[in-house]
Amino acid sequence: MLTTHNSLPLPLREAMVSLLNARLADAVDLTTHAKQAHWTVRGTNFIALHQLFDSVHTDAEDWMDLIAERVAQLGGQAHGTAAAAVEKSKLPRYPLNISDGPAQVEALSASLAAFGKLTRAAIDEANEKGDAATADIFTEIQRGVDKQLWFVEAHAYARNS
Repeated sequence: MLTTHNSLPLPLREAMVSLLNARLADAVDLTTHAKQAHWTVRGTNFIALHQLFDSVHTDAEDWMDLIAERVAQLGGQAHGTAAAAVEKSKLPRYPLNISDGPAQVEALSASLAAFGKLTRAAIDEANEKGDAATADIFTEIQRGVDKQLWFVEAHAYARNS
Protein backbone atom coordinates (compact mmCIF):
# COMPACT_ATOMS: atom_id res chain seq x y z
CA MET A 1 0.00 0.00 0.00
CA LEU A 2 1.17 3.49 -0.79
CA THR A 3 1.32 6.16 1.86
CA THR A 4 -1.71 8.43 1.79
CA HIS A 5 -3.40 10.98 4.00
CA ASN A 6 -6.70 9.19 3.43
CA SER A 7 -8.29 8.98 6.87
CA LEU A 8 -9.58 5.41 6.53
CA PRO A 9 -7.59 3.03 8.73
CA LEU A 10 -4.99 0.93 6.90
CA PRO A 11 -6.71 -2.43 7.59
CA LEU A 12 -9.96 -1.07 6.10
CA ARG A 13 -8.15 0.35 3.08
CA GLU A 14 -6.43 -3.01 2.53
CA ALA A 15 -9.75 -4.86 2.76
CA MET A 16 -11.39 -2.47 0.32
CA VAL A 17 -8.48 -2.69 -2.14
CA SER A 18 -8.85 -6.48 -2.10
CA LEU A 19 -12.62 -6.22 -2.67
CA LEU A 20 -12.19 -3.61 -5.39
CA ASN A 21 -9.54 -5.64 -7.22
CA ALA A 22 -11.81 -8.69 -7.14
CA ARG A 23 -14.60 -6.70 -8.78
CA LEU A 24 -12.10 -5.05 -11.16
CA ALA A 25 -11.26 -8.50 -12.51
CA ASP A 26 -14.97 -9.07 -13.13
CA ALA A 27 -15.35 -5.67 -14.82
CA VAL A 28 -12.38 -6.32 -17.11
CA ASP A 29 -13.90 -9.67 -18.00
CA LEU A 30 -17.31 -8.09 -18.61
CA THR A 31 -15.80 -5.66 -21.12
CA THR A 32 -14.53 -8.61 -23.13
CA HIS A 33 -17.92 -10.33 -22.98
CA ALA A 34 -19.61 -7.23 -24.37
CA LYS A 35 -17.04 -6.84 -27.16
CA GLN A 36 -17.30 -10.53 -28.05
CA ALA A 37 -21.06 -10.12 -28.42
CA HIS A 38 -20.58 -6.86 -30.37
CA TRP A 39 -18.10 -8.41 -32.81
CA THR A 40 -19.92 -11.67 -33.45
CA VAL A 41 -23.66 -10.97 -33.37
CA ARG A 42 -25.53 -11.79 -36.58
CA GLY A 43 -29.11 -12.06 -37.73
CA THR A 44 -32.33 -10.21 -37.05
CA ASN A 45 -31.87 -6.88 -35.28
CA PHE A 46 -28.15 -6.97 -36.03
CA ILE A 47 -27.53 -3.24 -35.99
CA ALA A 48 -29.58 -2.63 -32.84
CA LEU A 49 -27.79 -5.41 -30.97
CA HIS A 50 -24.37 -4.49 -32.39
CA GLN A 51 -24.81 -0.92 -31.09
CA LEU A 52 -26.34 -2.03 -27.79
CA PHE A 53 -23.49 -4.41 -27.04
CA ASP A 54 -21.01 -1.63 -27.78
CA SER A 55 -22.91 0.55 -25.30
CA VAL A 56 -22.58 -2.18 -22.66
CA HIS A 57 -18.85 -2.28 -23.38
CA THR A 58 -18.52 1.48 -22.99
CA ASP A 59 -20.35 1.44 -19.67
CA ALA A 60 -18.32 -1.54 -18.44
CA GLU A 61 -15.12 0.37 -19.25
CA ASP A 62 -16.42 3.28 -17.17
CA TRP A 63 -17.21 0.92 -14.27
CA MET A 64 -13.76 -0.58 -14.58
CA ASP A 65 -12.23 2.88 -14.38
CA LEU A 66 -14.29 3.87 -11.32
CA ILE A 67 -13.14 0.73 -9.51
CA ALA A 68 -9.47 1.09 -10.46
CA GLU A 69 -9.41 4.76 -9.49
CA ARG A 70 -10.92 3.95 -6.08
CA VAL A 71 -8.12 1.43 -5.55
CA ALA A 72 -5.60 4.21 -6.26
CA GLN A 73 -7.43 6.64 -3.95
CA LEU A 74 -7.01 4.15 -1.11
CA GLY A 75 -3.30 3.74 -1.77
CA GLY A 76 -3.57 0.39 -3.51
CA GLN A 77 -2.39 -0.95 -6.83
CA ALA A 78 -5.10 -1.79 -9.38
CA HIS A 79 -4.83 -5.25 -10.90
CA GLY A 80 -6.56 -4.55 -14.19
CA THR A 81 -4.74 -6.72 -16.69
CA ALA A 82 -6.31 -9.42 -18.81
CA ALA A 83 -4.18 -11.99 -16.98
CA ALA A 84 -5.52 -10.81 -13.60
CA ALA A 85 -9.06 -11.02 -14.96
CA VAL A 86 -8.53 -14.56 -16.22
CA GLU A 87 -7.17 -15.59 -12.82
CA LYS A 88 -9.74 -13.85 -10.61
CA SER A 89 -12.98 -13.19 -12.51
CA LYS A 90 -16.07 -14.80 -11.03
CA LEU A 91 -18.14 -14.31 -14.21
CA PRO A 92 -19.24 -17.33 -16.22
CA ARG A 93 -17.15 -17.97 -19.31
CA TYR A 94 -18.62 -16.30 -22.35
CA PRO A 95 -19.49 -18.78 -25.12
CA LEU A 96 -17.32 -18.33 -28.20
CA ASN A 97 -19.41 -20.50 -30.51
CA ILE A 98 -22.56 -18.35 -30.79
CA SER A 99 -23.49 -15.61 -33.23
CA ASP A 100 -27.28 -15.35 -33.51
CA GLY A 101 -28.89 -12.44 -31.73
CA PRO A 102 -31.06 -14.36 -29.23
CA ALA A 103 -28.12 -16.47 -28.05
CA GLN A 104 -25.95 -13.37 -27.67
CA VAL A 105 -28.73 -11.61 -25.73
CA GLU A 106 -29.00 -14.58 -23.38
CA ALA A 107 -25.25 -14.89 -22.87
CA LEU A 108 -24.65 -11.17 -22.25
CA SER A 109 -27.69 -11.02 -19.96
CA ALA A 110 -26.17 -13.84 -17.90
CA SER A 111 -22.86 -11.97 -17.71
CA LEU A 112 -24.52 -8.70 -16.66
CA ALA A 113 -26.66 -10.49 -14.08
CA ALA A 114 -23.62 -12.25 -12.59
CA PHE A 115 -21.68 -8.97 -12.45
CA GLY A 116 -24.69 -7.30 -10.86
CA LYS A 117 -24.96 -9.97 -8.18
CA LEU A 118 -21.26 -9.58 -7.33
CA THR A 119 -21.61 -5.79 -7.27
CA ARG A 120 -24.59 -5.96 -4.89
CA ALA A 121 -22.55 -8.14 -2.55
CA ALA A 122 -19.69 -5.60 -2.77
CA ILE A 123 -22.08 -2.80 -1.76
CA ASP A 124 -23.08 -4.79 1.32
CA GLU A 125 -19.49 -5.67 2.22
CA ALA A 126 -18.23 -2.09 1.87
CA ASN A 127 -21.13 -0.84 4.00
CA GLU A 128 -20.61 -3.52 6.65
CA LYS A 129 -16.92 -2.66 6.91
CA GLY A 130 -17.63 1.08 7.12
CA ASP A 131 -16.48 2.46 3.76
CA ALA A 132 -19.46 4.45 2.51
CA ALA A 133 -17.51 5.95 -0.40
CA THR A 134 -16.61 2.54 -1.84
CA ALA A 135 -20.19 1.37 -1.28
CA ASP A 136 -21.40 4.46 -3.13
CA ILE A 137 -19.15 3.70 -6.11
CA PHE A 138 -20.52 0.17 -6.25
CA THR A 139 -24.06 1.56 -5.94
CA GLU A 140 -23.44 3.85 -8.92
CA ILE A 141 -22.13 0.90 -10.89
CA GLN A 142 -25.11 -1.22 -9.86
CA ARG A 143 -27.56 1.33 -11.22
CA GLY A 144 -25.77 1.18 -14.57
CA VAL A 145 -25.66 -2.62 -14.58
CA ASP A 146 -29.39 -2.81 -13.87
CA LYS A 147 -30.07 -0.37 -16.70
CA GLN A 148 -27.92 -2.25 -19.22
CA LEU A 149 -29.40 -5.58 -18.16
CA TRP A 150 -32.87 -4.14 -18.74
CA PHE A 151 -31.85 -2.92 -22.21
CA VAL A 152 -30.32 -6.25 -23.21
CA GLU A 153 -33.11 -8.39 -21.75
CA ALA A 154 -35.73 -6.26 -23.53
CA HIS A 155 -34.58 -7.93 -26.75
CA ALA A 156 -35.62 -11.33 -25.37
CA TYR A 157 -39.06 -10.17 -24.24
CA ALA A 158 -41.02 -11.30 -27.31
CA ARG A 159 -39.54 -14.80 -27.04
CA ASN A 160 -40.23 -15.09 -23.30
CA SER A 161 -43.74 -13.66 -23.07
